[in-house]
Amino acid sequence: MSPRTKKTFSIIFKIAILALAFGFIFQKLSHNQNIANFQSLTKSLSTANVWIVLITLFLLMFLNWFLEALKWRFLVKPIEKISTWKAIESVFCGLTWAVFTPNRIGEYGGRIFFLSPRKRIIGAISMGVGAIGQMVVTNVLGALAILWFVDRFMHFNDMLYYALSFLVLAFSGFFLLFYFNIRWIDGLLSKIKFLKPFKKFFSILARYKKSDLLKVFIYCLSRFFVFTTQYYLIIHLLVPDIKIFEMAMMLFILFFIQSALPSLDLLDIGVRVSTATYFFAFITTQEVAIMTATTCIWIINLIIPAILGSVFVLKLNFFGKSRS
Repeated sequence: MSPRTKKTFSIIFKIAILALAFGFIFQKLSHNQNIANFQSLTKSLSTANVWIVLITLFLLMFLNWFLEALKWRFLVKPIEKISTWKAIESVFCGLTWAVFTPNRIGEYGGRIFFLSPRKRIIGAISMGVGAIGQMVVTNVLGALAILWFVDRFMHFNDMLYYALSFLVLAFSGFFLLFYFNIRWIDGLLSKIKFLKPFKKFFSILARYKKSDLLKVFIYCLSRFFVFTTQYYLIIHLLVPDIKIFEMAMMLFILFFIQSALPSLDLLDIGVRVSTATYFFAFITTQEVAIMTATTCIWIINLIIPAILGSVFVLKLNFFGKSRS
């Protein structure tokens, strides 16, 4: 393929990515009733309080994705050193890709194209380690929250509750054991005959020591509590009478279910809203406020970063290193 053809293909691909992203975003935001609901619900509130919460949510959004960028830079350090700014660019670029791809799979493409061509497949595997770490945090805390929910609202008999408790502990223990011994995957895959030619890619898993995985886990845990705090602030603003602990447990369940269901980021809002309203109905009757709060966080945490990331899509070079 000639350099001119590569350049033409690259431009067309970038335009297609941006068109898809903005098309999906416009479609979802143009008829979103919860945006109007937010304006209605906040009319009776102090304007200063509303602005303080919104500004704090925006700052926490940047903190959330900054932590993810630091995690990404740390994960790819064994294969290619990138600057903090380049890590930030790749994370936001990945978010632009994520909004129109199933299960946010495009996020991988948005990031790895910021790496050298020969390092991109290994980079995707490294990114997978971070995704597994985030999944472990979400699953463990979510499973514990479900155990609380069953005890608080389902009123199972003692035998069933003890059995569920055992399953939750076994489930959580499995995920933690698996994550902190992720190098086992490399050993298992190397024994599968048709995967042996790809061993050089999976060998990156063996490079992560437990101390490295612990650092990644702390990044994941930090991000988890950042977006939990975001939800707390907006829900507390709209429904101040909900107890903090009960709200946290419901949020952990929401994150757990959300992570378990296959979805598209822009269709994901329906899953978020329906899950949130179902579980929060056990502790509040303010259904519209919960729907509105969930939509607000979705816009701030995913839609706005996707729009910001569109700037970095233009810097991609699909046939070599992206421009710095």
